[in-house]
Amino acid sequence: MAHVLNIADRNILEKAAERARERNIILPTLAEMKDPSRVPDKITSRLPDVGLWDIDPLNLFRITWKNDPESGLYNEGNWVELPPELTGVSARIIGLVGKYFPTGAHKVGAAYGCLVPRLVTGAFDPTAHKAVWPSTGNYCRGGAFDSKLLACDSVAILPEEMSQERFDWLQDVATEVIATPGCESNVKEIYDKCWEIKRTRPECVIFNQFEEWGNAQWHYHLTGAVVDEIYERIARPGDRFAAWVSATGSAGTLAAGDYLKIRHPGSLISASEALQCPTLLRCGFGGHRIEGIGDKHVPWIHNVRNTDFVVAVDDQQCMDVLRLFNEPEGRATLEAEGVPADLVAQLHLLGISSISNVVSAIKTAQYYDMDERDVLFTPLTDSSELYGSRLTELTAKHGAYTREDALRHRERWLTGVTPDFVRELNYQDRKQLHNFKYFTWVEQQQRDVDDLRRLWDRDFWPEMFAEAEAWDERIVEFNEMVGL
Repeated sequence: MAHVLNIADRNILEKAAERARERNIILPTLAEMKDPSRVPDKITSRLPDVGLWDIDPLNLFRITWKNDPESGLYNEGNWVELPPELTGVSARIIGLVGKYFPTGAHKVGAAYGCLVPRLVTGAFDPTAHKAVWPSTGNYCRGGAFDSKLLACDSVAILPEEMSQERFDWLQDVATEVIATPGCESNVKEIYDKCWEIKRTRPECVIFNQFEEWGNAQWHYHLTGAVVDEIYERIARPGDRFAAWVSATGSAGTLAAGDYLKIRHPGSLISASEALQCPTLLRCGFGGHRIEGIGDKHVPWIHNVRNTDFVVAVDDQQCMDVLRLFNEPEGRATLEAEGVPADLVAQLHLLGISSISNVVSAIKTAQYYDMDERDVLFTPLTDSSELYGSRLTELTAKHGAYTREDALRHRERWLTGVTPDFVRELNYQDRKQLHNFKYFTWVEQQQRDVDDLRRLWDRDFWPEMFAEAEAWDERIVEFNEMVGL
């Protein structure tokens, strides 16, 4: 099926091209993000002189899973395999590393997928509009960063209890930062602020990651593809692609599983959430400390019909393992207990939600009796670099980290994990969770109930994902208008 991305306003499109020309902005295509060998030499020759987090339009070409942190150019992807000595299961668990995106998290990609299709069709005017990024952390950081590179104003919205590192960084990048009441799971308060902005600030365009198809489309085509490439590279004879395990969050990252199910029939999509807010597990609610995974509702863009398994993870587990992976006594203890030293040296690549994802992969492997032939992938969304203040808080609350702490946390939270607080979804379970969207999206967010019914149609999702195939044509046309 041919897909066309229609031009919304030719005059606005010309303004956007003029702004890009003034600021030396060239947009990367999805094809270039997927395969950076396609990036023109005039870009790659300059990249080694640009820092990964620099506010430079060249960093648009680092919105890829394949940044090489050593050379400043590209590689074949960044991943880490977590061995049985760490996980306690024989199945192979592979973490896809997000730290080497600009901002230290892959959300710059999801934000790009939301903003750029509007920019290249004249639906967003960078000279007049402000891009609003409602988020529980990394998405608003990614959106603010992309906005800065694309020379437009941004408004970052996130809960006031998120880590101080996020707020400190946003003060220098976003045009405006709004802290809403509550913690990680207080998403409704973010939505309420969005409605206030809609009513009072017509210059603002809201990019709500929980309902923006560009979020899911970017992950389907980019994250799904790189996981498949890595699997083909590391798979041994007889190995099976077993599962894609990801936190629910905005459900964008889960969409990679839709791609992988097509490539590997019979594989699973395992959705992870906080035990303190068991929305998919029990239609529950509550506050929690696993920063970056949203909650208390089912995102509009979550293809629940394709989700096989739900895992809930105790947030205390994640905080304890964060210390185990980052405190000197924790790392020394892991090495003494047989975890390879080169792997211990990479555990800083896991932030709090990354740890939750790994625990969910362990529980998935245990529940389905997976063995050394089964390969599970999970995203390591961000790294411990974004949670230094949390480690300081934990030390202040619990005291210095000791070998006894490390042994206890390893035994309880990793090698001693059991497949508790899980839910295997049958057809009616999936339909129940799909119907649960009604209360957020129809009653609160004024979506049409017929659109909700359309989301249950199995044909909707492949058609929606295929729409992104039209992005590159418009991006190329836009770059030609810019003339750089």
